[in-house]
Amino acid sequence: MKKIAQTDAIFQNVFEQNQASDDNPHSLRISIDSKAKVKIGNLSRGGKARTIDPQQADDHDLEWQTVLVPFGILNTHTHQFAIYMGQSAETSDFIVDCLTDWWTHNRPSYPQLDEWVIDLDGGAATRSDRTQFIKRMVELSQAIGVTIRLIYYPPYHSKYNPIERCWAVLENYWNGAILDSVKTALNWASNMTWKGIAPIVQLVETTYERGIKVLPEELKQYQPFWQRSELLPKWDITIVPT
Repeated sequence: MKKIAQTDAIFQNVFEQNQASDDNPHSLRISIDSKAKVKIGNLSRGGKARTIDPQQADDHDLEWQTVLVPFGILNTHTHQFAIYMGQSAETSDFIVDCLTDWWTHNRPSYPQLDEWVIDLDGGAATRSDRTQFIKRMVELSQAIGVTIRLIYYPPYHSKYNPIERCWAVLENYWNGAILDSVKTALNWASNMTWKGIAPIVQLVETTYERGIKVLPEELKQYQPFWQRSELLPKWDITIVPT
C-alpha cells in the first residue's frame, strides 16, 4: 500500500484525537464519507439476488434513468448510520447541507455537546484546501455553536475510516439486486443493518452547482476560524465558532 512521508504520524494523530474525543463526554465523534455513485435502471450489478425467481436485467448496461450520490454519516457512539442519497453532484455544499440536516435531528440528544470530531478522508469535496468547504464548515460551526475538528486519514488509507465498513455491508446486502428505481434503492438501503441498527435514509433532491470557489478577498473573513495543526496542517483542522 502506498505511503507518504507523514503516513505514520497521521495515523498516530487519528488514534490520539479519536481517543480523546471518545473519552470526552462533551465531544461527539462521527465518521463521514461518500460511496461510489449508484446508477438507477434495469442494470445487472453482479452477485446473487435474495429472491426465489431470477431477475432479468438488460443485456447491455448502457442506459440508466438517474444516478444517486450516497453520502453517509456514522455516529461512532451510538452506531447509528445515516445515508443521504443525492440526485445531483457530490459537492462541498451537498456534504455540509447533509451534516446540517443530520445535526438538526440529532442535536436534542446532545444538549451539553461543544465539540464534533469528524473522521474523514481527503476527497475532492472535503479537502482541507477546498475553499467552499472551508467557508461552509466555518458557517456551520458558527450556526450551531460547536467546535469542529477535522481529522483526516492519510492518503491511500481511507479504508480505515470507520464508515467504510458500513458501505461494505450495504454493498454486500444489495449485491445482485436490480435497483431499477430510486424508491427501490432507498428501500434496499433502509433494510440493511449496521450493528443491528437499520440506517436512516433520506433523499436529497437539491441540485448543486459544481466548481464553486471562494475568492481570496472573501475567504479572509473565514480563515481566522480555521486553525491548522502546526505538525499536520493538511490533516488536522480545528474550526472554532467564535
